[in-house]
Amino acid sequence: DTVLVLVGVRTYPSTYHAMSIANEDLRALQAYVKAADATQYDGLATDTILLDLTHSNLRQRHAEIRFDLHDTLGTLRQRIHQKSGTPPQFQRLLFLRGNTVDGGVLYDVPPEADDGRMLGYYGPANGTTVHCVDVDPHSGSRGGRYEDTSLVEKYRMTDEEYDRRRGTLRDWGRRQKEADPTFNLAKHAREHRELMDVTRQVKLGYPLPEGYEMDSGGKVKRVEKENEVNGSGGSAASASAAAAGGSSAGG
Repeated sequence: DTVLVLVGVRTYPSTYHAMSIANEDLRALQAYVKAADATQYDGLATDTILLDLTHSNLRQRHAEIRFDLHDTLGTLRQRIHQKSGTPPQFQRLLFLRGNTVDGGVLYDVPPEADDGRMLGYYGPANGTTVHCVDVDPHSGSRGGRYEDTSLVEKYRMTDEEYDRRRGTLRDWGRRQKEADPTFNLAKHAREHRELMDVTRQVKLGYPLPEGYEMDSGGKVKRVEKENEVNGSGGSAASASAAAAGGSSAGG
């Protein structure tokens, strides 16, 4: 099988390997994405470094976070704390050779390391991944609790509780029914759809179909027939909207 791996706007060496792509469009897309790979960091200041940050308990990857080589290890820890919630005293930092721990570790920095040491000491290059291992046994992010929505207890309401609420769709429908015994949601949805269709036709320059007129504000409104007001049911709106749609198709 042919596999195309696209990561952000750049590709990563050492872990991902170039593969033969037979599809011409995919080759063009790959060439577009990789076009600036060789020069993507050329505009950065000499002391600026872009690091990727990952976390042992999180799937999210924070790509190309900007640092200065003169920033301290403490600054790095604070940024990781902001993005992952892990306090500095529980961060074991791994400067990786590739994009994952499997690619090897350049430096293994324990939580008790000197936070005053500058990042330049570790010799990171643009694109280097710093992986945070959360060593807090009571970490809030353990077990996917920051990302796995299936762990969130869903709020459930009985039908009786919902029925007593005001301002809901059911409550609105009930009030409409009190004002018009013939009202139902299906009819309302159909008439609204027909009105939107006719409004679109008028904007395209087609004449108003039978059963509609313009109000004083220049908006299309539906004209109720006498038999509809009396509740006999027959609606001319569907036929009018259908005729408008037919005109559009014919045009």
